[in-house]
Amino acid sequence: MTSAETIDGVRLLSWARRSAEDLGRHREEINSLNVFPVPDSDTGSNMAFTMAAAVREAEKCEPDASAEVIAEALAVGSIKGARGNSGVVLSQVLRGVAQAAAEGELDGSAVAAALSSAVAFVERAIAEPVEGTIITVLREAARAAEGASISNSDLGDVTSAALASAEDALANTPSQLAELREAGVVDAGGTGLVLLLKVLDAEVTGGSIDDAEGNEAQHESAHDQADHSHGVAGWLEVLFMFEGPLDNLEAVLATMGRSLVIARSTDSHGKVHIHTTEAGPVIERAFELGAVSDLRLEILPDASPLHEARRVGRLIVAITPQGSLMDLYNRAGAVAVAPGPNVVADVRREISASGAHEVIILPNGQLDPATLEEIEIAAEHESLAVTLLPTVRLVNGIAAVSVHDPRLPVDEAAAVMREAAEEMAVADIVTTGEGVEVVARDTLVVRAETLTAALREAAAVMLDGGGELVTILVSPQDVANVDVEALEADLDAEIVVYPADGLGSTGQLGVE
Repeated sequence: MTSAETIDGVRLLSWARRSAEDLGRHREEINSLNVFPVPDSDTGSNMAFTMAAAVREAEKCEPDASAEVIAEALAVGSIKGARGNSGVVLSQVLRGVAQAAAEGELDGSAVAAALSSAVAFVERAIAEPVEGTIITVLREAARAAEGASISNSDLGDVTSAALASAEDALANTPSQLAELREAGVVDAGGTGLVLLLKVLDAEVTGGSIDDAEGNEAQHESAHDQADHSHGVAGWLEVLFMFEGPLDNLEAVLATMGRSLVIARSTDSHGKVHIHTTEAGPVIERAFELGAVSDLRLEILPDASPLHEARRVGRLIVAITPQGSLMDLYNRAGAVAVAPGPNVVADVRREISASGAHEVIILPNGQLDPATLEEIEIAAEHESLAVTLLPTVRLVNGIAAVSVHDPRLPVDEAAAVMREAAEEMAVADIVTTGEGVEVVARDTLVVRAETLTAALREAAAVMLDGGGELVTILVSPQDVANVDVEALEADLDAEIVVYPADGLGSTGQLGVE
């Protein structure tokens, strides 16, 4: 089959659609390779989500839209919809395509220019680029494409050269990054990029994509060695759109976390990504400097090979019913202990096993005053510094543990956690014969026929007092009854829903 001479709008959208589909098919395989910068197994999911968001934006264009229009839509959609470090980086690759397509249909020279621009955008976006990752694979693809375009501007030759060089660079990533070498895998983000280049080459040359061979071995290797690291207390991934002085924001955030990536659509508008233990201060500084929207926070289960809270001799104990919330607290860096007749002994055992000399306890409304006093006395007998935080609900505890900074002295860290817990407005969700009720301080806030309606009305009332993040705990069977997209659209706030066993009610609602 004859290779295409240029990529027009129709062919560019076809490539984007096929890429989104292939990323979706391979998301678990790519997820299994994800060990750097955080082994949270979501690179494939994030790249697939970001590319799908780009395609949705491009599909709003007219059927005969030009390459320039389609490319710009892909870039805009990917920046707005970017998820995770890899999604933010992918948005900058598409921004490079948009810059090249501004000159017209993409021939071989334009594809080479697009990849070179993408390298520049990604290098500017990543605060601390690391070799052996997607940036290395992208850079080698761009170099090969540029060389091919100089000697022969044939589009198919350029895409094939870029793909071959990217595949070689991907195979070499374990030699550049110890984390990959130890896990026996290649870079996850680089794998996603190679897949995009394979689809591009197939789209241009009319060839097929046959990438099954060897993937299973890599998939198994990553899983075989996926348990080599442990979590860090309080590390969160923070994502938001920002309008304002991006360079100033970058300078401020550079000292407040790691994996800082800023995907610029202009010099004053872009998507911000950071891993931090200071989510509250990060968000506050962003609001001080400009306009923040589409704010998302996610607990990072495995942000470092060492548990920093344990390393400084500090233990966070969350009193939590048996079930899914225990896993949530454990992933956030706390030790979850179930309430019950043996809770005091269980807490003492966890403290003893940890060797910690600083202990922060989140009662979460699960213990009576007498039991709390018994735990405090038992800890004092062991000559431990114990801090009891006023977390009256499980949702308060989530707010507190999410802002824990293991680098601070225990009294300062506890003060920050206490403030987060106390400033969260909370309410209980109860199902009665008259409908779903939301109750705060023994006062009925709203009553509605459905769970989503009750949450919408109650959250709107609570948000009037300030806030931008709504945390909802509901029983696992009720999770499907919460329409998150509708709530986010109606409330203009970030909605996070966690399944929670043993609540003793339909759920809990927190606004901060």
